[in-house]
Amino acid sequence: MNGKVRSLEQALEGLADGMSVAVSGFGLSSNPEALIDAVLDTEVRGLTLVSNNAGAMGLGLAKWLQEGRVAKVICTYIGSNHDLQRVIDDGSVEVEVIPQGTFTERMRAAGAGIAAFYTPTGAHTVVAEGKELREFDGRVHLLEHALRVDFAFLRAWRADPFGNLRFIGTSANFGPAMAMAAEVAIAEVEHLVDLGGIAPGDVHLPGAFVQRVVHVPEHADVIEHRTVRPR
Repeated sequence: MNGKVRSLEQALEGLADGMSVAVSGFGLSSNPEALIDAVLDTEVRGLTLVSNNAGAMGLGLAKWLQEGRVAKVICTYIGSNHDLQRVIDDGSVEVEVIPQGTFTERMRAAGAGIAAFYTPTGAHTVVAEGKELREFDGRVHLLEHALRVDFAFLRAWRADPFGNLRFIGTSANFGPAMAMAAEVAIAEVEHLVDLGGIAPGDVHLPGAFVQRVVHVPEHADVIEHRTVRPR
C-alpha cells in the first residue's frame, strides 16, 4: 500500500516557521494526537493555530502553547483551557475568537474559492469591530473573509491510499472544511484499507482534498469530563 501514505516525519515535510495550521477536533475529542506531538519533535515556531479551542487540560494542542510554538490562535472557544487563558492574559500570543459557524464557513469559503461573504452573526457585538457592515433585508451583516491555511491536520477512522476518508459520527467536526481550505491536508487514520475498501457512498471526504495520510492505529482519546448516570 503506497499512494499518499507517509510516515509522521514525511507527512510534516514543508512545515516551517510562521505557517498557519488548522487542526480538527473538539477539545480533546477526535484530535490527530500523533501529528500534534510530531510537531513538538521539530523546531518549528511562530505558528498560526486555527482550532476550535486549542486543546484542554494541558493536553493536545495546549502543548504547543506550553512550548511556545504558537504566535496566533484563531478559535471559537476558550472554556477551561488554562494555557490559552494564560497566553491571553500575558499577551504572548495573539488570540482571535470568532463565532463557531463563521469559523467553519470562512474555511469552507476558502475551499470553494469564495473570497468573502456577509453574515448577520456577530452584528452589534465586538465581533463586528473594524469590519465592513451592510444591511440586507433590514438586518445588519458584517463582511468576513475566507480563511486559507498552509496545513490542515485531520483525524479520520478509515482511509484508502488515495486519501478518501471515512469518519465516525461527529468526529468529522471541522475536518472537511479545514482540508478544503489547506494547501496540504494530512489525515491521521486508525485503519488503512485498499482502494475500493470504502464504498463510494461512505466516503465523507474525497481524496482530492487530502495530500498525505498517516496510519496511527492507537490513540489515547482522553475524556475531559466523564459523566455517568447515577445509580
